[in-house]
Amino acid sequence: MRWIARFIYFKILGWKIIGNFNFSKDTVKKAVIIAFPHTSWHDFFIGLFLRKITGIKTNFVGKKELFTWPFGYYFRAIGGAALDRTSGQNKVEAISKLFDEKDEFRLTLAPEGTRKKVEQWKTGFYYIAKTANVPIIMFTLDFKNKQNNISEPFYPTDDIEADFAFMKAFFKDVIGKIPEYS
Repeated sequence: MRWIARFIYFKILGWKIIGNFNFSKDTVKKAVIIAFPHTSWHDFFIGLFLRKITGIKTNFVGKKELFTWPFGYYFRAIGGAALDRTSGQNKVEAISKLFDEKDEFRLTLAPEGTRKKVEQWKTGFYYIAKTANVPIIMFTLDFKNKQNNISEPFYPTDDIEADFAFMKAFFKDVIGKIPEYS
């Protein structure tokens, strides 16, 4: 199956991978991976191709209702974890707990929290990484240049403004599938 993913990703779609190709998999078993810009449902499939090509197990969270029959098995098989999203719950704590429960867990999130254009990123991914004491790995969804650039692991400090400036600089000039949402 890996050869099919490689063929589609590299030959048919014409994409390339640059940077930390193996997501530091030998040294980092747990991380928050932020994928930016998340502008289209196509991003999910690019991520699945990349996951298959690199052999890196990545995870995502979804509302618990997605993990029922008939799709629940599939979503868990591709790295999904069910999350109770009812109001009044501390989602940062709930997601951070997933890191404690697993030997290997690389949670992929969109810092925007939506596929639409936003002026400011959500901060949940940052606090999840801080609470779980794991690094953040940045990952571009650059449809303009057809490339995924993957950063080295970045450990957040206690200066959220400087950390966000650093992370946003990594994504400078990256254009998503829907450019006006980038």
